[in-house]
Amino acid sequence: MKLKFKKIKEKAIIPTRATISSVGLDICACLDEPVILMPGEIKMISTGLSSEPDCCDVALLIYPRSGLSSKYGVTLANCVGVVDGDYRGEWFIPLINHGKQPFTVEHGMRIAQLVPTRVIFPEIEISEELSETSRGCGGFGSTGE
Repeated sequence: MKLKFKKIKEKAIIPTRATISSVGLDICACLDEPVILMPGEIKMISTGLSSEPDCCDVALLIYPRSGLSSKYGVTLANCVGVVDGDYRGEWFIPLINHGKQPFTVEHGMRIAQLVPTRVIFPEIEISEELSETSRGCGGFGSTGE
């Protein structure tokens, strides 16, 4: 699979892997000036990038960076971002500060990670009945603690 990136902003940074075996490609902030995230605050952080995968069965999933979340409480407001294969607009990363201190996002800072993932597009069928299973309608906690 090939993934094309377009720099919408000249100083945007193309995502890369930190090591050869890193699953995620680091996504960096593209800012003209630092952005301060106060505790509990959400801000959309520009990447200055847009993309185009070379196949239609790929979702570009954006995950938090474990270092930011474990050290500072800064993570994605939407848990996991999804960039559809046909989206060509600029990527923005919704960061939230769950920490107790203000956090400063600076240009070039690694703020998230991209994991391209194959997806299945199901054929939808409406049915009056579904097959029986041993679990049945058992919901949260029904399989044990």
